[in-house]
Amino acid sequence: MRKIVQQHLLIALGWFFVLLGIIGILLPLIPGTPFLILALAIFSKNSPRFHQMLLHNRWVGPGLRQWEAEKTISRQTKYKVTLLIVFGFSISITILYERFGLQLMLVAIALILLFFIWRIKERTRD
Repeated sequence: MRKIVQQHLLIALGWFFVLLGIIGILLPLIPGTPFLILALAIFSKNSPRFHQMLLHNRWVGPGLRQWEAEKTISRQTKYKVTLLIVFGFSISITILYERFGLQLMLVAIALILLFFIWRIKERTRD
């Protein structure tokens, strides 16, 4: 009985991370990919069905499959993420046009995100 409860809690936690990942895809301040990778790891141990569902999702599946197999991302993905970060943060910075401290904080967060994105290993061509 305890194992069943534990499995259901872990599946709920996995779905919580999927939800955070989706929110992170839509909002520029929350990184979505790490939450999806965490959900993938939880599902790989507790729910093969949900694990496969994430791996075969048409929007996030290819990136998650690549991450699971190689722990890399493609240069094209890095460019897309960079564009989304710059676009999203530019909108936020523009909205806060008279709040220099908040603008500076957003610039710092964007630069930190970009720094970590570009430090991830890239897929090598076969």
